[in-house]
Amino acid sequence: MIKLLELPTVQLEQRIKQEIEENIVLEEDERPDEEEPRQISVEEYLREDDTPSYKSRINNYSKDDKQRPVYLSGGRSLQEYLVEQLGYRNLSEREMRLAVYIVGSIDEDGYLRRDLVSISDDIAFSLGIECDERELERLLGIIHELEPAGVGARNLRECLLLQMGQMNIDTRARRLARRIVTDYFDEFVKKHYEKLMARLQVGEEDFREALAEIKRLSPKPGNLYSEGGTDTTPYVIPDFILDFHDDRFELSLNSYNVPELRINRRYMDIIRDMVRSDGTVKNEDREAVQFVKSKIDSAKWFISAIKQRHDTLMRTMQEILDYQREYFKDGDKSKLRPMILKDIADRTGLDVSTISRVVNSKYVQTSFGIILLKSLFSEAMQTESGEEVSSYEIKNILQQCIDDEDKRHPLTDETLMDILNSKGYRIARRTVAKYREMLNIPVARLRKQI
Repeated sequence: MIKLLELPTVQLEQRIKQEIEENIVLEEDERPDEEEPRQISVEEYLREDDTPSYKSRINNYSKDDKQRPVYLSGGRSLQEYLVEQLGYRNLSEREMRLAVYIVGSIDEDGYLRRDLVSISDDIAFSLGIECDERELERLLGIIHELEPAGVGARNLRECLLLQMGQMNIDTRARRLARRIVTDYFDEFVKKHYEKLMARLQVGEEDFREALAEIKRLSPKPGNLYSEGGTDTTPYVIPDFILDFHDDRFELSLNSYNVPELRINRRYMDIIRDMVRSDGTVKNEDREAVQFVKSKIDSAKWFISAIKQRHDTLMRTMQEILDYQREYFKDGDKSKLRPMILKDIADRTGLDVSTISRVVNSKYVQTSFGIILLKSLFSEAMQTESGEEVSSYEIKNILQQCIDDEDKRHPLTDETLMDILNSKGYRIARRTVAKYREMLNIPVARLRKQI
């Protein structure tokens, strides 16, 4: 039950299909809902003339709704695209096998993150081909000439240089950009711009144009190839659907592709046929009857666990909705109330660990976007007046301050702390640093621009 509770919708669908494959008496039910499942013994199966179907509807769609299959079309992967390009190169059979192996080691970002010595050892073990690092380096050079530009790079600097190598370096800005990446990459990454301009003996305008050329390059060349994106693009499937209209909320569990379940009647009939008129079972049939009975018990438990998961998720989400009602009306984060797991646990009567499992990796679809439930929880902070506010409010102010700062002289954490304190929020510098990191905002030095 705990494991089922943790699963998001997509994984739940896979888990149910796995259970159907493993349990012979469990099957999908495509018929309209007739009755709720109830506990029943094998003896009751035998006494009843018409065996009911035991199932649990786990979606919120009308009986008239038709299940529409979702078709996904997959294109070529990045590796397949690279291998296809290798086919146009004049490579021997040995070189082709080695090059294909190297391509197989390129990750979805387009980088080769393994060293050639390790790849050489793997090739000797798996393909039985002895090769040295120098031969692989030559083949990697051929891969570097393929599209998308920068593919097969071993680090960011090499990636940028490979992309520049496929450009026409016909302007002063591009020549300067190549020199920066070639000779002063560390200083560039650390944004020591004044030092760079001094060493390069260039003015601010020329330097800014060179930076613009570098920013046009892709740090992840694999992203430049999109045909096979079906397999790699992360799609978020919401677990809950929340509608708000006429000042009313409508909350439902999104189980559109999750199969409905029932126990297959055929196996009940098998048991009935094996039992004599006096209720006894032949010795040779006893093991088969016991096996089918155990599968039926397992199926009933699984259906019950799915139903319990449904109830627990809906109960928890309803309490979150009641707690954050003002926020869910329009998505204004300033209306988020401070909320911790214990607040919802107390309101539902469930354990804190259960609430944690419910909100982890679960999403709710709203009129203003798909929201990760875990992101709605925030600690309370006190203002100088003693009023409790959500940490989201402080993060919003922090984000606004950084958005409005002079990028030539970014605000340090200490300055941000002073600004927040002047607004009445009692907050320490280390807390400012923590919130800044949670917002994925780098330190002041790395936010510097010219």
